[in-house]
Amino acid sequence: MADHGEVEYATATGNDYAEHDATYHTFVELTEISVATIVAIVVGLALVGVKGAIWLGSLIVFAAVCAGAIGLASGAKWRPAAVVLAVGLLALALA
Repeated sequence: MADHGEVEYATATGNDYAEHDATYHTFVELTEISVATIVAIVVGLALVGVKGAIWLGSLIVFAAVCAGAIGLASGAKWRPAAVVLAVGLLALALA
């Protein structure tokens, strides 16, 4: 049978709440950028699949990827991808 001795737990020293908080905010920021970029890409794919606008849909997909990268690199967060999303939705409605 197993030896049921006293259980020892390791304890961390110090308080790293600030690091946990920073990690959480980074995760939320990356999730916002990713969601806005992916939705803009889906709208671009809808332009190709539903409306048959291959060049316009490809342009929206490319712009969404670039906007996601710009939002990530510049600290503008989800706003550049949201602009591409709005343009893509407008193009989907008018095409």
